[in-house]
Amino acid sequence: MNPLSDYLLLSAFLFSIGLAGALTRRNAILVLIGIELMLNAANLNFIAFWRYGPHPEALTGVMFAIFSISVAAAEAAVGLSIILAVYRHSRTTDLDKLNSMKG
Repeated sequence: MNPLSDYLLLSAFLFSIGLAGALTRRNAILVLIGIELMLNAANLNFIAFWRYGPHPEALTGVMFAIFSISVAAAEAAVGLSIILAVYRHSRTTDLDKLNSMKG
């Protein structure tokens, strides 16, 4: 196996853990942590394909990863602010108990 496939396997493993965490957890903060793991797995793919691609001097993978990190930071800030607002209203972060938005 070459180093690219090792990075891709690690990224798939991280993405699987994040997906399982996002789908099985009931706490909204743990769901956000799972989403962050999935975004980090995507960043690892960007960097791995950049490093072992045909033109590593172009820095395209690094730019995609930096952009993805900034989007993930904004997502975490907005997500945590929404969770805080919902917690102030309903006093829980359990996603199964938050049914006030149903029509």
